[in-house]
Amino acid sequence: MKSSTHGNDTLATEVTNISSHGIWLLHQNTEYFLSYEQYPWFKDQPVKNIFNIEEPCNGHFHWPDLDVDLSVEILKNPEQYPLSAK
Repeated sequence: MKSSTHGNDTLATEVTNISSHGIWLLHQNTEYFLSYEQYPWFKDQPVKNIFNIEEPCNGHFHWPDLDVDLSVEILKNPEQYPLSAK
């Protein structure tokens, strides 16, 4: 008897760590470090709000509790995207 192949991963993106310096985000086997200096919206936020991440489309990340939207492109090239917050 041969077992069938297991399904695809259901969570392609996840927050893997939160420290006093920033958070780590894992997306498609690549880990990104988001420092609080570059991404101040995450500093001093409740852990549950940081872990509550959605990916409405591949490479676009949304934290609904924080009203933060980022993309892989922003994480790879933060210098090209100056911070803007209301």
